[in-house]
Amino acid sequence: MVPEHPACLDERADEVRMSRENQMRRNTFHAVITVAILGCTMSAAPSTAAASGSDDAVGVIEKCTWGKTADGRTVHLYTLKNSDGIVMRVANFGCIIVSLTAPDRDGNFADVMLGYDELGDYLKDTRHFGAVVGRYGNRIAGGKFTLDGQAYQLSVNRPPNHLHGGVVGFEKALWEAEGIVGDERVGLRLHYRSKDGEEGYPGNLDATVCYWLTNDNELRIEYTATTDKPTPINLTNHAYFNLAGAGNDDILGHELMLAADRFTPVDETLIPTGELRAVADTPFDFTKPMPIGARVDADNEQIKFGGGYDHNFVFSRWDGKLRLAGALRDPKSGRRMEMLTTEPGVQFYCGNFLNDKDIGKGGKVYGRRSGLCLETQHFPDSPNKPQFPSCILRPDEVYRHVTVYRFSAK
Repeated sequence: MVPEHPACLDERADEVRMSRENQMRRNTFHAVITVAILGCTMSAAPSTAAASGSDDAVGVIEKCTWGKTADGRTVHLYTLKNSDGIVMRVANFGCIIVSLTAPDRDGNFADVMLGYDELGDYLKDTRHFGAVVGRYGNRIAGGKFTLDGQAYQLSVNRPPNHLHGGVVGFEKALWEAEGIVGDERVGLRLHYRSKDGEEGYPGNLDATVCYWLTNDNELRIEYTATTDKPTPINLTNHAYFNLAGAGNDDILGHELMLAADRFTPVDETLIPTGELRAVADTPFDFTKPMPIGARVDADNEQIKFGGGYDHNFVFSRWDGKLRLAGALRDPKSGRRMEMLTTEPGVQFYCGNFLNDKDIGKGGKVYGRRSGLCLETQHFPDSPNKPQFPSCILRPDEVYRHVTVYRFSAK
């Protein structure tokens, strides 16, 4: 049985298992899992799910009520477990990944993602722990851009710029959710309609995010979106990782590799200048594994602007295909995380602005640099930088973005 989240102790979730011996009935099971996840009070789903249970299960999905938003809407917490015992918890508020466990070299599991125990903390959170940010992840200068001759003014929530979708971005939205299942994986599909004019963006945008937890110990995130007017879009997940375990020391000893030979230098407000600068002979060279703490406080103007690393790295080989883009390792625990993505860049942020006031799960303090973000993305301020890969989605197109975080240990 999956260990229950504290918020779920008083409301047992309906559990859906799928055994390998039942894979011939996959289509039937898909219908069952959807009913069980979205309608826990239905009598047919539990009896069918119980019949399919086995010790050889390829995955488990559970659901419980987690609380309510400020306007009284119910928020649910979903628990996913794969066959190796990795557990992920996701809220339909903000598409937030609340927790994710991974084993160390000795098989001991720890939650490797920073976050909170209670929904109330996420309702007022400003760190974007584990959330999907959008409509445009990262910064847009002055909150302004021009598209097809029309000038747009977005909300300015990080003066003087627009950041992560604005005052009420996607991480503060309540998403529709349903359980999904595939070959050797279980998941959650979430949908949100961002209305025309929301935070200043043009067009009604239908965004869908699928989280998959596979039996290869992968967290696979698939983003798609359509629009009825041209609009910029740049969806990403703002997870903070610590492979030693959330709240267990800082991440300066983690070794990072990024398949990026350039980065986008920024001004003092962290807006890219438009240059693509080589990482060679700079503190930004992670083309070979390097401890994060080795040069994080180097005497470098870019390091000073970010208070450490808070920059977009440009992948050396980008063609829109899913490719290995980076790897992270904690030498003490042996945990390793590979990152694959279809995106042209990644924002590497090493938690420079976390402080002792950030109290996370289990009452642990998330001090400065106690977590890091690897936000796969198009480049910051792309709507104002025509030399950057385009982030504009048009009505006859489908936005697609896939990122995979693969876990192992040795």
